[in-house]
Amino acid sequence: MQDLKVVIGSDHGGFEYKEVIIDYLKSNNIEVFDVGTFNKESCDYPVIAKEVAKKIVSGEFNRGILVCGTGIGMSIAANKVHGIRASLCGDTYSARMTRQHNDSNVLCLGERVIGENLMLDIVDIWLKTEFEGGRHQRRVDMLDK
Repeated sequence: MQDLKVVIGSDHGGFEYKEVIIDYLKSNNIEVFDVGTFNKESCDYPVIAKEVAKKIVSGEFNRGILVCGTGIGMSIAANKVHGIRASLCGDTYSARMTRQHNDSNVLCLGERVIGENLMLDIVDIWLKTEFEGGRHQRRVDMLDK
């Protein structure tokens, strides 16, 4: 996980988990950059998702994490950006599979739908799991066309 550079963002519904994830990343010596939001005041999730996505497709960061109330809005918004493969995960198996088979570069989480310990397990597995390539590479390439 040494080469990971993670950009993270949330709306007001995901602010608390975002802060927990930032602490987790820093405690594991993972470079992290926070694009906001920086408080629990209502804000627009598409703006945050687009900022995270832009920093990944530019090559400045290689992974992103987005958190909102359910994770649904963030995943929809992030996937509008060409080159982003955002995956909404509510369990550890999906987190592993989306990295192994889909080369997911953005993890979306819902603060209102999963517990904090599960959320950290999902983040940990998603960060540590490598893309398998092989037959999956052909399919990922299809997504980028």
